[in-house]
Amino acid sequence: MLYSSSRPDRPRRVPLLCAVAATLFGLAACGQETPVTTIRFDAFGGLVDLSLVGVDRQQAQQAASLVQQDFAFLQDAWHSWQPGPMGRVNQMLLTEEPFVAPPSTMPLVRLSKDFEEQSGGLFNPAIGYLMDLWGFHADAVRSRPPPPAQHIERLVAAAPGMSQIDIEGLELHGHNPAIKLDFDSIAKSHAMDLAIEHLRELGIKSALIKAGGEVRVIGDRSGQPWRITIRRPSGSGVLAIVPMGGDESLVTKADYDRNFVFKGEIYHAIIDPRTGSPARGTRSVTVLHRDATTAAAAATAMFVAGPTDWETVARAMDIRYVLLVDAEGTLHMNAAMADRIELVDTGARIAP
Repeated sequence: MLYSSSRPDRPRRVPLLCAVAATLFGLAACGQETPVTTIRFDAFGGLVDLSLVGVDRQQAQQAASLVQQDFAFLQDAWHSWQPGPMGRVNQMLLTEEPFVAPPSTMPLVRLSKDFEEQSGGLFNPAIGYLMDLWGFHADAVRSRPPPPAQHIERLVAAAPGMSQIDIEGLELHGHNPAIKLDFDSIAKSHAMDLAIEHLRELGIKSALIKAGGEVRVIGDRSGQPWRITIRRPSGSGVLAIVPMGGDESLVTKADYDRNFVFKGEIYHAIIDPRTGSPARGTRSVTVLHRDATTAAAAATAMFVAGPTDWETVARAMDIRYVLLVDAEGTLHMNAAMADRIELVDTGARIAP
């Protein structure tokens, strides 16, 4: 088990939807057909697709079962609003006393402290009470009036941040009772990174894991690149295709991912920690990077930064490939992404 020396006796299992009837299909390469096995299962509130190249059915099912167990364990360990390890961590942070944190939590805390500093505070998973206030700590997000402005202002004024959490060996020590950790923006991506390392340990050299707008790949599809689509800002149709291979991740953060509509206005779950409200000016941000965790954190920060300041964040976080779609539908991208991307929506406006 990732983050554990042994697997629990009875791990919570999420049913493999296609484990027994895995899809096998051939891809032409050097005159031969290499099997690609695709398995689908539920995790982190959605469907996860795992594609494995050049393995037989038994190997694929073994690998998928292990990855599924890891995802189920990590989903429980990092869940932001259900009882579990994260709930206990947040209860202890309220006391402002040092405590021994669950091993599963420590890597996300360490990474998030770095990401917060690099992004100038625009990536900030310490604002869980704001997520509560907006109603995003629920399995089903429902339409509702925005929170009262004074409630938002009070939480913003409390200024919770990752920099106010000290790591001392195995202990965490919070210095602001307004801190409530919510790692939803990077949890799924980090699980994908860990799963890829697990697949490597099993000897698998080419694989893809896809969950919503987040993709992690190693190797290739029988000598051909993985061709990954980016959805239009509306959430329907294809905006572009990105060829990927080797060891790469592609993460899109968009206002269609988790939101509600009230009186015709969309309120999404990417909160600007400076205002306490959903970030405005951006529809989606796509980041191509080696690891999915960094890509997810950077995409979140650049979504908040918006079309005028995203390049500053990209440089600070050492992100080379970025595509941002602003509120008017205009595409903003750096030169490296412009060279890499294949636009399908040829009528899209591109910023100079």
